[in-house]
Amino acid sequence: MKALIQRVHQARVEVDGQIVGSIDGGVLAYIGIAKADDYERACRLVDKILGYRIFENTTDADKLGKLDKSLVDVGGGLLLVSQFTLMALTDKGRRPDFAPAMPPLEAAALFAKLVDYAKSRHTMVATGQFGANMQVIAHNDGPINFILEV
Repeated sequence: MKALIQRVHQARVEVDGQIVGSIDGGVLAYIGIAKADDYERACRLVDKILGYRIFENTTDADKLGKLDKSLVDVGGGLLLVSQFTLMALTDKGRRPDFAPAMPPLEAAALFAKLVDYAKSRHTMVATGQFGANMQVIAHNDGPINFILEV
């Protein structure tokens, strides 16, 4: 399982011109699910996203400006967006190979469980719409981007 996380001032997901999920500040996380992934990995990934220190310390003079705070520490929002293309093999040729990605029906079920787990661990969680043609609009902060894997 893989996540591309971005620190954002705000982000939203639109489907057919309607906003389906939005946050004012925090982390936009694109989630890729592989065939071998399971609920345990999903939980570990959520915990890693919530605890990953990508926000600057603004209170401790000794650590001022260092990436020392997590999403939980700053009380930011989490916007989760399913993104099967993260699982693509890109090392050969000029066309991505999506063979490692979990089939859509199974991935939808696991993504739903991941979202439920995230909501049980954090108060501000929003999502896109699994399998939809989504328009993701983000106002990146930094930009600060990381790829997390479990």
